[in-house]
Formats: sequence, structure tokens, C-alpha cells
Amino acid sequence: MRVLGLDPGLRQTGWGIIDMTDNRLRHVADGVVRSDAALSLAERLVQLHDGIAAIIATFSPEAAAVEETFVNKNPESTLKLGQARGIALLVPARAGLAVGEYAPTRIKQAVVGTGRAAKEQVGMMVRTLLPGCLAETPDSADALAVAICHAHHLGTRNRLDQAVRS
Repeated sequence: MRVLGLDPGLRQTGWGIIDMTDNRLRHVADGVVRSDAALSLAERLVQLHDGIAAIIATFSPEAAAVEETFVNKNPESTLKLGQARGIALLVPARAGLAVGEYAPTRIKQAVVGTGRAAKEQVGMMVRTLLPGCLAETPDSADALAVAICHAHHLGTRNRLDQAVRS
């Protein structure tokens, strides 16, 4: 199964694609979708929409997951982040993908083993779990971590479903 992970942000949204076969994970691609700060908010959201849609068209994921965001100190930044997150949820859903959502602590727990891991630890573990992956930006590493968390969740659910059917 091919999984798309998204780490939403208005300036840049991290994305990562992994393949899951049985319990094995393989890095496919990762990067960021950037928006132009000189444009209006609506135009920036269109840039995020079009960038995520192009990734889905290029890599044909079968599932997607998005990191949940929480309130920041600055209400205006929180609102803009929420709008970018809305785009990150909308685009895969419009493409017919089931979209999972995970809290940052749950993602860190799945990848590092502790929900309080630092960004550097997440990046290091992503590169360890996905040999050959560079994950050069923190946003793309976080997006790959979202995809890994979702793959673990899907794998567990699939094993439970098989056990119930047996």
C-alpha cells in the first residue's frame, strides 16, 4: 500500500510517500509544497492545493494522513495554519483517499518511541526506518513520520481484521 503523509503549513507543507508491504516500509519520495508569501491568502491556499494535487496525481497513493495541529500563541498564525491544514485534508479526500489524522505526540511515539522526541530525533529515525531516504527538510521528515505512523496504524488494523476473520 502506498501512503502519503502531510505536515501542513502555510509557507510550506511537507509531504512524504512510502510504500508498505507486509511489515516493510520503503521510501518513495518526499519534499515540500511552498506558497509565495507575496500573494494573498486565497492564492497561497490555491498553490498548496495544486501542489498536493500534483503529488497525488504523480505518485497515486492509496491512503493519506495529516498531522493534527494545536493552538499556538499567535491566534492569527493558528488560523492560517488551520486553513492550510484544511487544504491538506481536502485534497486527498477529494481524490477519494481515506485520510487519517494523528497528534504530534502519537506520530513521535510511533517513529521514535516517545511522544516528547525532538525534531532532530524524528528526522534521524525516519532516515533509519527508510534506508536511502535523505529527508533533507524538517517538514518533509515530519511528513514521512506521519506516513510511517499511518502505515503502522493500517498494518495493525489489517492484522486485527485478519484475526477476526480467521
